[in-house]
Amino acid sequence: MGNGNSQKKLDDTLFNLRLTSKQMMKESQRATKEEGVEKMKAKKALEKGLIDIARIHAENAIRKKNDCLNFMKLSSKLDAVASKVQTATRTENMTREFSKMLPQLDRVLQNLNVENVSQTMGNFETMFENLDVAASYVGESLQQSTAIAAPRQDVDGLLSQIASENNIAIEEQFGNLVTGPIGTAPVKEQEAKGKVDHRA
Repeated sequence: MGNGNSQKKLDDTLFNLRLTSKQMMKESQRATKEEGVEKMKAKKALEKGLIDIARIHAENAIRKKNDCLNFMKLSSKLDAVASKVQTATRTENMTREFSKMLPQLDRVLQNLNVENVSQTMGNFETMFENLDVAASYVGESLQQSTAIAAPRQDVDGLLSQIASENNIAIEEQFGNLVTGPIGTAPVKEQEAKGKVDHRA
């Protein structure tokens, strides 16, 4: 309850300071206008040759100018005080929140097993490094597998098929290739395996 009253008092003080500062600025503006009026009266008095009256209006103008400056200074000081009060209010609010959090933080620290946290983080770092290494191996394997050229017999079979379809003689360039479908092995390889009787 005491904290609530203290906060309300600070808020009221801050409001009054800002209100008074605005009033001082209005008084400063009013003094500026009155200064202008006195200058105009002094001018008219001079035009009429009324030196003493002109001097009085000039003194009034100077006094109004000083009033204007004084009101501006007061307004500025009030703003500075209001800023400090606002800072104090925020500080009090933060202090109150910190005081609420301190017991909770104390309980957390008491229940915190520093050695267990350190070991867990160390294990996590090790697993992370292992996963990184494994991912690197997988990437290299994928690159190697995708970079492997097609089997030689499939390449030769495709070239033979293309040559056959287009009546191109490729024996001189590629040897004894058989013009057949893709995947057909060369004759010499089939004979070596005993699957085809070349003489037949």
